[in-house]
Amino acid sequence: MKEYDLIVIGAGSGGVRAARVAANYGAKVLVAEGLNYGGTCVNRGCVPKKLFTYAAQFKNDFDNAKFYGWDLTEKISFNWQTLIKNKDQEIERLNDIYKSILEKNKVDRIDSYASFKDSKTILINNKEYKGKKILIASGGACNKSAYTAKNKVLTSDDIFHIKKLPKDICILGGGYIAVEFACIMNGLGVKTTLIYRGERILKSFDQDLTNLLQVEMVKKGIDIKFNTNIEDIVEVKEGLEIKVQQGPSIKSACVLSALGRSPNVGKLNLDRTDVEQKKNGAIIVDEFSKTNIDNIYAIGDVTDRINLTPVAIREGHAFADSEFGNNKRSASHKNVPSTIFSDPPLSTVGITAEEAKKLGHKVKTFKTQFSPMKYTFADKKPKILMKLLVDEKTDKVLGIHMLGQDSPEIIQSLAITITAGATKKDFDETTAIHPTSAEEFVTLK
Repeated sequence: MKEYDLIVIGAGSGGVRAARVAANYGAKVLVAEGLNYGGTCVNRGCVPKKLFTYAAQFKNDFDNAKFYGWDLTEKISFNWQTLIKNKDQEIERLNDIYKSILEKNKVDRIDSYASFKDSKTILINNKEYKGKKILIASGGACNKSAYTAKNKVLTSDDIFHIKKLPKDICILGGGYIAVEFACIMNGLGVKTTLIYRGERILKSFDQDLTNLLQVEMVKKGIDIKFNTNIEDIVEVKEGLEIKVQQGPSIKSACVLSALGRSPNVGKLNLDRTDVEQKKNGAIIVDEFSKTNIDNIYAIGDVTDRINLTPVAIREGHAFADSEFGNNKRSASHKNVPSTIFSDPPLSTVGITAEEAKKLGHKVKTFKTQFSPMKYTFADKKPKILMKLLVDEKTDKVLGIHMLGQDSPEIIQSLAITITAGATKKDFDETTAIHPTSAEEFVTLK
């Protein structure tokens, strides 16, 4: 039986980072991955989704180009197969990079699923491997629907591989996956309907921003049906029929279920370890990613803390530093910036006004709304909304929120100011770059 200082289950961004850093400290490391290297982000999440987002945004650029003198009278067409082919090539390239990282750092890898025999023994292809420490980095998995036609209902994993772009699509959900794919499909010319049981999309984000995003999505042609509960989905001649409690059934050629993701623990046999879990299967860990079992750790989406790739990477690095680098530290989960790659995109860092009030802050809000300069000539002028939340007592900036063009790039930079504890005075004393949208954050009164 082979023995290792560290066995990592899952070769996503967090698992690979932990393995590489631990190996650099001299640890003997094994990584087991039964699907694709790079995890959800590279294969079924942020990377292909962002590529699809780029593809969908060209329509806006084409529409605006004529106002700047460009003659686009020749027929402009979109080829789904070209996008899929190029996406697949890029993902294959990234898969190889992740494998190469492990090889260069002398990490052993087995391309197969791993499960527990007991708290110190891992089974891979019916062979046993001992791990002094075991790190679970198995990520998350799409929640499957339970409808009659469940085998015909797509998940966000499936939609990256469909052979033909549908003429219409119904998307179920109101979270970031549902909203992003609604904007993508609409941008690619697909008649898009979003069905959600709640009253507003992206309910954990700033309400002013989400309200405006809803308006912009509808203006672009997306049909959003709020307060709509689905009873069942059945197969019919036209494709699929969605039976709802409120109003008539909805027929569509394609249905995408974007009803969230859950910790990917189904194949791990955690019951053989006594590792504590939440009701949704998430592995319970302390601030150092350690479970209740001394030698077992977990990072990333499988812990259901903050389910973002950069967070998983930081958790994996902190784990390796702590356990193999004689540098005990934890990954910060404070003031993590995030973006919804909708159209327009929504980006945020820090806390919302609602959260600030709950924490006892007396908040002063600075807000502005305008159309970006890029659309000066255009007949359709999308809006930008910016908000700065400031503690009245300390003048410290508590939250920065933006809906609109370039918001991911702008908020990424401004996240540094939140981490550094910047005040509104610091913003006021910063000279603007003109003309830009970002300058509004330093001129707010």
